[in-house]
Amino acid sequence: MDYKDYYKILGVARDATQDDIKRSYRKLARKYHPDVSKEANAEALFKELGEAYEVLKDTEKRAAYNQLGDNWKGGQEFRPPPDWNAGFEFSGGHTGGDAKDYSDFFGSLFGRDFRKDGDGRASFHAKGQDHHAKVLIDLEDTYYGATRAITLRVPVVDAQGHVITRERVLNVNIPKGIREGQHIRLSGQGSAGMGEGKAGDLYLKIELRSHPLYRVDGKDLYLDLPVAPWEAALGATVKVPTLGGIVELKIPEGSVSGRKLRLKGRGIPSDPPGDCYVMLEIMLPPADTESAKDLYRKMAQELNFNPRAKMGV
Repeated sequence: MDYKDYYKILGVARDATQDDIKRSYRKLARKYHPDVSKEANAEALFKELGEAYEVLKDTEKRAAYNQLGDNWKGGQEFRPPPDWNAGFEFSGGHTGGDAKDYSDFFGSLFGRDFRKDGDGRASFHAKGQDHHAKVLIDLEDTYYGATRAITLRVPVVDAQGHVITRERVLNVNIPKGIREGQHIRLSGQGSAGMGEGKAGDLYLKIELRSHPLYRVDGKDLYLDLPVAPWEAALGATVKVPTLGGIVELKIPEGSVSGRKLRLKGRGIPSDPPGDCYVMLEIMLPPADTESAKDLYRKMAQELNFNPRAKMGV
């Protein structure tokens, strides 16, 4: 997928004001409108202009796009970095477009998290718009519960008409047991209300940072546990790290790589709590000394073992 330079499409500089963007779009839209243009590719150009304008006219989309563009290196296939929009706060107003109407590039950026609901209209007394942001937390935060300072980037238009982002820091209570995809609601932290209307709320969508040991599936955890060949073959009791501390696990005699053992209730807290599944991974000692090599040679001679027997070879 190719990166789209929306500023180049509209013929404006990256520091163009919102008024500059509007004027340029209107000029080019008149030029390439399929009903009047003689250009062979007028319809495609007109659609591309509409997509670029959909992003750059919107304060929030433009700020997010600017952030992404700053980290993109030209000359390579475009892939949005994981969690590129984490910590970016956006409101619930009407966008005037839908991801399906535009390119794959647009959809990969704004197709889900930036699709907004509501028509943006309000009576004199109306609740303010709700805001949304995706935030990353550590797995330990959901296991124990925590209070964390969360920094959000909020797009605004400055006095000169340029889109900039300002940061605001909120102390957020992370409830024990919250899972990925769930939301934390912060009352009154959205847009101000109209007239006597209350302020909107801020909804924080929870995403988990990758963990060096555990994989998460709902409220369950998965842990790859290295074991020695003799522990798997003869059985053993070994120590296993869990989020709640070190526990002992009995490895049954004759275990093989990929065997799944369950530590009940050692997953994410819930009612009932999740489990921790331990996936055995047999590790071979290195043959890095003569004595180690001799031991492997002895095993090859004395053990009637063909790992490819099931393949008929």
